Amino acid sequence: MTEEIADSAEIFDDLYLGLRAGGALRKQRRGEPLTAEEREAIGRWQRLSPWRKGVAIGAFAFGTFGLGFTLGGLIFGRWRKA
Repeated sequence: MTEEIADSAEIFDDLYLGLRAGGALRKQRRGEPLTAEEREAIGRWQRLSPWRKGVAIGAFAFGTFGLGFTLGGLIFGRWRKA
């Protein structure tokens, strides 16, 4: 059970790291200067294994789809009944 919790926490850490690195990369493309924390986030994301990147991106996509699907069902479901 403890390993399960640790794995789950690592997925959230990887997800958060990916979001931070994505924001930093966008900022870098615009030519804006990066902070030391943003450079470190990009470096850590680049060092992650492709497997862990895939899990983090998949978790984000699944969560976003699930949230959108749920909210859409709640909103549009009421309209269909009327």
